[in-house]
Amino acid sequence: MIRKFVWPFLFFWLLSHPASSQQTFSEAPLGNPAASPDFDKTVLKVADLKFKTLGTELDYGTAFCLDSDCQRVITNYHVAAMAHPHKIVGEEITKRYLATGPLDREAASLRLPSGSSVRFNYSRDLAMFELKQPLRDHHGAAFSLEPLQLGQPVDIYVFPLERILRDRKLRKFEGHYEGDTEFGLHAFQYELSDGHRIRPGSSGGIVVDRESQKIVGIVSAIADHLQPMVFAVPTQSLFDFISRVRPDLAQNVFTIEQPSAALDSDDLYPQPAPTPGDSFLHFRPSETPAVQLLRERAQLLADSMRNFIAVETLEWGSQGKRPAASAAYEIRVLGGYQRFRKYPEGTKDLESIPFPPLNTTIVPGGEWSELPQLIGTQLRLHVEQLPDAVVGGREIKIFRYRAVVEDNLCRWRSSLDLGFFSLNKDVTVGCYGEVWTDQDTNILRMSEHYELPGKWKDYQAVMTYGWLERRDDLRRLIPLSITSRAEYGGKVYWCRGEFVNYRVFSSQVRMAMN
Repeated sequence: MIRKFVWPFLFFWLLSHPASSQQTFSEAPLGNPAASPDFDKTVLKVADLKFKTLGTELDYGTAFCLDSDCQRVITNYHVAAMAHPHKIVGEEITKRYLATGPLDREAASLRLPSGSSVRFNYSRDLAMFELKQPLRDHHGAAFSLEPLQLGQPVDIYVFPLERILRDRKLRKFEGHYEGDTEFGLHAFQYELSDGHRIRPGSSGGIVVDRESQKIVGIVSAIADHLQPMVFAVPTQSLFDFISRVRPDLAQNVFTIEQPSAALDSDDLYPQPAPTPGDSFLHFRPSETPAVQLLRERAQLLADSMRNFIAVETLEWGSQGKRPAASAAYEIRVLGGYQRFRKYPEGTKDLESIPFPPLNTTIVPGGEWSELPQLIGTQLRLHVEQLPDAVVGGREIKIFRYRAVVEDNLCRWRSSLDLGFFSLNKDVTVGCYGEVWTDQDTNILRMSEHYELPGKWKDYQAVMTYGWLERRDDLRRLIPLSITSRAEYGGKVYWCRGEFVNYRVFSSQVRMAMN
């Protein structure tokens, strides 16, 4: 049984004014200077130097790598809100994701030494920074979502404030789990080292289970009245946050199954050859139980995406070059119909994603939601099961589908932009692709190939799906990524998209009688 109690606590102050500060620090080291080498390249310093009219101000905190190559970094919301760092370890921050804010449910105020205040939900005191390039020689660590036991031993890794700021080092403090506060934070009592306590600058550090060496919390606050107690945001809260803003990362970081990089590969089997039975004019044999189950799963996947909101980030390019354009659109699927809105400042609803400002390019459509519906409902689509395969160390089932032009199931649109207006041409084409599932026939990946006429050739799109798991919500499959490419004039053009900031859009109606 986990105790729940209330401790008066203070969040780590991040604002330091070296020119006028009266606080003194001992030259004795804080914590154990021999920090575990496993976390030397995981926990990072956050610092941002500002120049004020009355002196120099230095904002500081701690952060840690989320993913294996350390391109995404986690810290506290209050660190991001007050420090506003532009770089982490010299690498530029390109995107920021916040788990809470002033309008968040159950938000409370935190008063700063400057007299101002910031409002946020303490149990979601998290922020994620996406860097322009991964941090070389840095890496993430494993996480535990298991409930903690009273007295469970832990180690706390932080970059506390030093007497000389540039000499901040990673420090390790030993402690144990004491219970949860009413604010939803884990409480850990720690041992003093050489008579010293955990100091400011430690916000965003990690709490690690000593036995499993997995992260169980993110340091957020310390106890008032100089109690040797530290408070941390649970990793379950981090999992919920990442699942909402980047479900693909949540799948890869918090589980070892279904690596999206492996699922985002080419088809395993060659293009199927047309057969006389492909046309809808011919009799189709009855389908196997495995194919029938696949159609049921595809329909369930399509139905689960009928009412949701997400943000799709897109990048366009050609050949093996770096992206030449990028954009983001909020997608709303209401009653099965898609609408797009420029993110984050867009106000106009669009029926499709606009073309980027490039001469020749492709834009993905709604394959990620339309293809499951097609496989689930269109019996004219010929589906067969192929031999199983191992992808990413996991055995998966492989299905292949095909439709010829006469089936009238797949359409391709080409557009010619003439400035004041554009000319669109829609043609019906033959299509085929593969569906990869787990052993329970839950869809993990789908591909689609078009047999195109004219100058465009070899269009193909690959969609990946993964599980969204959040507290107090049903476990559901959602789209993670879409990659499409096609050849025009001997040159390959591509577009990559990822789905982030996933939210369910639903309403409840109650009928009452007079």
